[in-house]
Amino acid sequence: MSGTPPELPIVVLDALMPTAQRLVVNRRGSMVWEVESHRGQCAVKVGYPIEATADWPAQPWTALAPAREGAVLHRLGFHDFAYGEWELGTWNFQPWREGPDLYQLWAPCREPGSRIEPHTSVALGCVEALAELHSKGWAHGDVQPAHFIIGPERTHLIDLALARGGHVPEGYDFPFRGCLVHYEAPEIARSVLATGEAEPTPEADIYALGASLLISATGWRIVEYPDDAPRPEQRRAVANGKRRTAKVNGELGELIDAMLCPAPEDRPTIYEIGRAMS
Repeated sequence: MSGTPPELPIVVLDALMPTAQRLVVNRRGSMVWEVESHRGQCAVKVGYPIEATADWPAQPWTALAPAREGAVLHRLGFHDFAYGEWELGTWNFQPWREGPDLYQLWAPCREPGSRIEPHTSVALGCVEALAELHSKGWAHGDVQPAHFIIGPERTHLIDLALARGGHVPEGYDFPFRGCLVHYEAPEIARSVLATGEAEPTPEADIYALGASLLISATGWRIVEYPDDAPRPEQRRAVANGKRRTAKVNGELGELIDAMLCPAPEDRPTIYEIGRAMS
């Protein structure tokens, strides 16, 4: 993929016939485009394998992620999407979700000396989006601030490529090897360290939601480790519970503390969190 400007695969161009297109992301085996077409405004995801480098192991699964997400969307009962294969991997397109993500929206809370407190209504929108997924028997596996899009009418939880909860075609499936360590629950980190894999759970999603709310409101990760630490070192810090004292004031802070309990059985369910915020 290096050395040439990225382009949408021909199969996607044929399906959408874009009138406008903008490359939003191109990193770590994934491209995301914003596309205007006869279907309206679409998000197009294109996957390709990551080749090994001195700093990064080969990751062929990234080529499968867009189709895996498409299969998950199908299992969840969505209809306004499509997915398939191209010469280097897979692709999907789905409706573009307009709005800032959680971290962007709460930026004023993180300004030095800011007296602006995070709105519980925004947190509740994130809770409701995750609760909808959990109610269908799925765990997201990759909850993070960038995956909550705060729209004008509702909050959308996006990026379902790592979700678990139902059948995914074998040709598009791959093991769960953890997510961004900032939001990884201790039990997930321990499993990945021990076996290289883990199983996403609603309880781990709750931890990730708490970590997402905390970092978006305060700018601080709950677990302390150097920003440039290797990923195994980060995971060991999470597994060992090396925590900061970062906290959000008020009732929201108490709920976030509960979500970040080290033991999964001690965390509230998404429905208990929703009732406490309502």
